[in-house]
Parts: sequence; structure tokens; C-alpha cells
Amino acid sequence: MRSKSEKPSENLLEELQTALSHGTVARRVEALRRVTDLFINNAVDYSDEHVRVFDDVFQCLIEQIEASARALLANRLAPIAAAPPKIIRTLALDEVIEVSGPVLTKSERLDEATLIEIARTRGQAHLKAISLRRVLSEALTDVLVARGNEDVVQSTVSNPGARLSEGSLTDLVTRAERDDDLAACIGLRPDLPRHHYLKLIAKASLSVRRKLEAAHPELADEVSSVVQEATQRVRAAAMTRQTEMARALVRSLHEDGRLNELQVTSFAEQGKFDETNAGLAALAGVTVETAKNMMIESRNEGVMVLAKVAGMQWTSVRAIIAMREKLSGGSKTDMLTLRDAYEALRSSTAQQVLRFHRMQQGTTPAA
Repeated sequence: MRSKSEKPSENLLEELQTALSHGTVARRVEALRRVTDLFINNAVDYSDEHVRVFDDVFQCLIEQIEASARALLANRLAPIAAAPPKIIRTLALDEVIEVSGPVLTKSERLDEATLIEIARTRGQAHLKAISLRRVLSEALTDVLVARGNEDVVQSTVSNPGARLSEGSLTDLVTRAERDDDLAACIGLRPDLPRHHYLKLIAKASLSVRRKLEAAHPELADEVSSVVQEATQRVRAAAMTRQTEMARALVRSLHEDGRLNELQVTSFAEQGKFDETNAGLAALAGVTVETAKNMMIESRNEGVMVLAKVAGMQWTSVRAIIAMREKLSGGSKTDMLTLRDAYEALRSSTAQQVLRFHRMQQGTTPAA
């Protein structure tokens, strides 16, 4: 050590011997403060051997001292790149977050293996402290993303020094579908791969989407296209589930003998297209796809043919036609004219038209 520190060091050595052999906790704390001062004031001049000596002394002095004294030591040593490594590890492993937190966040002396060990075994407060480090490797962020709560994950994603693996990004983008704050944090990362960005924004809320579009104006056109495609897929998936549920309900009613004209009319009056379509198909003895193709025709003849084959009254047909108009947003039709046409339509003619539809579509009558 430098010559100007020799005398104080000699005095300190005597204090250390006293404190370590039979000193009180107060004397240990005071000795710890003086050793810390000595180390910090001359840290740049110490050799590796000197640092090892200080390491051993620190380890001895922190035994049986209160957490507040350990926390003070952690705060003072954490920013020092050449801090003694063993005491840094000991402080980092401390269960008291006020002690371990400063080291977990700031110390560059802390090795990654220890950081990963702590991230895998300690609580959320310790994970949050780690997430604030200047640099986070992919291996470390993988653990933080996997174990962290919302606060830890968002802190990790918001850290510009955090490197996110492909696996973590995939997981985060999926989570962000239910978390607008997380979606915004991920989308604003400059290193976010393009394919993850487009997947993220396709499912983001309108407010998040606007924020991300403003941050990435060069992708505005592509984003618009992706959003439209995603919206169409979501609608198609929702329609498929809804249609299957409706068909299952009608099939159950038909098998139980509870499906009749009154039930189909009720479906139409409630605006339930899928149920009405499936019910009309069952009563007319055709497949639901055949009925659907005839139901979505721009003109009303298809509906009237199905209804006539099913033997339905005009009041029921009127309800189905009214439902079609409401759902399509089309103009009102002349119900009186349609009523006359329906009443004039013969069942035999309707059967022939229906056979023609089946022949065009290559379908057979429903069993």
C-alpha cells in the first residue's frame, strides 16, 4: 500500500484484530466502515493480492452485523469495477433486497453464473434488480422472462442493454396480446426483428398500434396490410367457431324432434343467420352448404325455394327475408310482391329448382 497510508493501516490492523477477536457488533461496524474507506480511496492502486486480502477481511467483518450495515457496504462497493469478488458475491446472494439490490443492479464484478443462479432461485425483487443492469445477456434475459412477473418482464424489455433471444421474443409477443404496456415496450425496441414487429402490431390494440406506427413510419404501408390480413383471419376463425356451434345446436334439436318451422322463424327474428340456415336446411332436407349458397344469393328466390320445399308459411319466409336484408344492409324489398310470388310457387317447381342446385354443386339430398 502507499506510504502515506502506512500509519493509518497499522492502526486499522490493530482495530481489526480487536474487532474480530472479541469486539462488539458496533466495533465490527466501525472497523468495516474504516476498511471500506481505505479500500475505496485507494482501489485503483491495489494489486490482485491486496484485493484478495480486503476480500477476506470484508468476509470476516460482515458476520453477525445488521442488514443496514451490509446494505451500506453494498451501496459503496457496487459501483467499483475492481471490488473484491467474494464479498460482492456474498452481498448479491443476501436474501435482504436492500443488501443484494445495489450489487445485482450495478456491480460489474458479479459473474454471470451467479446472476443466473440468483435469477433462478430468488424472488421477484431480486429479479427486478437484475433487470436494471446496464447489460443483460440472452441467457440471463431468458430466465427473467420465464420467471419474472409483469413488472420484471416489462423492466427487462425496456432495458436497451438487454439482449432478447428468439425464444423469449416469441413468448413476449404472445404475452403482449393481453398486455398493452408490454406490447408498446416490445414494439419500441430498435432491435426487434421485423417478423416479430409485424406479428405484434397485427394483434395490438388501436392505441398501441398508433404509437408503434409513429415510431416506425417506414413500415406504415406494410403494417396496414398485415393488420387487414390479421383482422380477416380473426373474423374467419370466429365465424367458423360460431357456425359450428350453431350447426351443432340445430342438429341436436332436429335429432330430438324439436326442430320445426316455429323454431326456425324464431332464429330468423333474432338475426341468427347460422341457426336459421341450418334449420332451414334440415327442414328442406338439404345440406347446410347448399342452403347457405341459396341463402346468400342477391335475390330472394333461393330462400323461397327452400322454404317451399320445407312447407313453410309465408310469415316464416318473411321473417327470413327480413333477416337477410338487415344483415346485408340492402334495400327494402316489396313484401307484398314476394308474398304473391311465394304463394304462386308450386312445391313441385321448388323441388325441381332444388335438384338443379344440387346438380350444380354435386351434392346429394341430406339424410
